[in-house]
Amino acid sequence: METFVLVPGAWKGAWAFEAVVPPLERAGHTVHALTLTGLRPDDDDATVATANLDTHAEDVLRALDRHDITDGTLVGHSYAGMVIAAAADRAGGRISRLVHLDAYVPRDGESCWSATNDHFRGVFAAGATDTGYAVRPPAGGDPRRRPHPLAAFLQTIRLTGAFAKVPRREFVYCAGWEDRTPFTPLRTRLRTDPTWRVHDLPTAHNAMHEAPEAVAKILLGG
Repeated sequence: METFVLVPGAWKGAWAFEAVVPPLERAGHTVHALTLTGLRPDDDDATVATANLDTHAEDVLRALDRHDITDGTLVGHSYAGMVIAAAADRAGGRISRLVHLDAYVPRDGESCWSATNDHFRGVFAAGATDTGYAVRPPAGGDPRRRPHPLAAFLQTIRLTGAFAKVPRREFVYCAGWEDRTPFTPLRTRLRTDPTWRVHDLPTAHNAMHEAPEAVAKILLGG
């Protein structure tokens, strides 16, 4: 049985995986869905303003410690691809599998800002005009979304090489939003890398909502 740690993308909390958790648990696995620092309903302005990528990687590492996870699977959606990469690099061999669910797969020295496309750089910049430190969610979407710490998008990742040694690494490409996705070049690169397994889904970006059973099937190894 696997132990899954599910990490949501920008603006979201643990609720983003609410439709994926039940099928994983029915299959007998242990599942922990996280809400990252600065995205919790009771986080104050100072917490949001100071949270960055390192903060979010530490959130994951604390979850590993709290639940005594030594052979875990990290699943990161979208921005959280940065988070699970940073956490896995620092986890001291406690991660056996990574699943980047339509998510960034960073190289050392990249940031979410540098790895994304012009569309999302525009979203980040426009969304930060209210406070200068938090990016408001794009219009529409789930009302539970919260402003995302700007520093988390801007901070560069530092990887030692341990991230690349995780035994199982998978990338899920969502093909149903090809007019805006920043992940097409990433899919092309990873498909030629024998250390990665690439899955395709026909959904838009939020596959956990559109096709939770299909996402669960991939996580269950199907």
